[in-house]
Amino acid sequence: MSTIHTLLKTNTYRFIDQSSLGPSFSALQSFAIDDTLSISVGERISPTTARLWVHHNTVVLGIPDARLPYIDEAIEYLKAGGYQVVVRNSGGLAVVLDEGVMNLSFIFPDSKEVNIHEGYDAMVSFIHYLFQDVTDEIEAYEITRSYCPGTYDLSINGKKFAGISQRRVKNGSAVQIYLDVTGSGAERASLLKHFYEIGKRNEETRFTYPDIEPSVMASLNELLDTPLTVADVRDRILTKLYELSGHIVTDPLNDTEIEWFQKRFDQIVKRNEKALDHLR
Repeated sequence: MSTIHTLLKTNTYRFIDQSSLGPSFSALQSFAIDDTLSISVGERISPTTARLWVHHNTVVLGIPDARLPYIDEAIEYLKAGGYQVVVRNSGGLAVVLDEGVMNLSFIFPDSKEVNIHEGYDAMVSFIHYLFQDVTDEIEAYEITRSYCPGTYDLSINGKKFAGISQRRVKNGSAVQIYLDVTGSGAERASLLKHFYEIGKRNEETRFTYPDIEPSVMASLNELLDTPLTVADVRDRILTKLYELSGHIVTDPLNDTEIEWFQKRFDQIVKRNEKALDHLR
């Protein structure tokens, strides 16, 4: 039995499933929704919230990625491969999102009173709990030659299948994880390996970009030799949330939240345009 982190213990979860909205659903919309929910949860308008989201053929860049010496050519490479390119508003570097990648955001209250590491630890705790019936080998440590390497990379036998980021807005925090469920982790990593090779070439840069080795990344299906689907993981998450709380609500954004969303979305679009402005 996994140890459940305190942040996960709540009487009610709000569950928002946006995992099947299709290719027109933009990652920029996702960022704005999590910002909105962070405000709402932080002000106790909404209970602790879990949101699921899937984006099709999207590469989400970090701010440092947008400063690569040859970023225009690197982005053209991604676009030629059929990928949308956006810049994230939380920490981290480039990640690949597609229909085989499930994203989960936990929106927690009281961010000003809770240490930032607690949010990361809560997500790690939940993923252990989510898959405890199929593996006890999930570890959290940096996989240095993965894309978007970080202290809270999740791996099995040294192969990364998930990464976690966090963004704090007002008194709420959005802890976000991508889970490579299906497909080839190495193929996703190869895409970003070539992206960095094109974008950096042999130039000296102040920022240290990852030296990606595709073989250190894999999907859960590859690691567990299972036929899991994104829908299966969605059902697992909903079941575990109910086990933890005993009460799930599925309320859509209310009128106030929709207003906050529009403002946040406009800000994120402008910030994204500014980050890539030199490419115009």
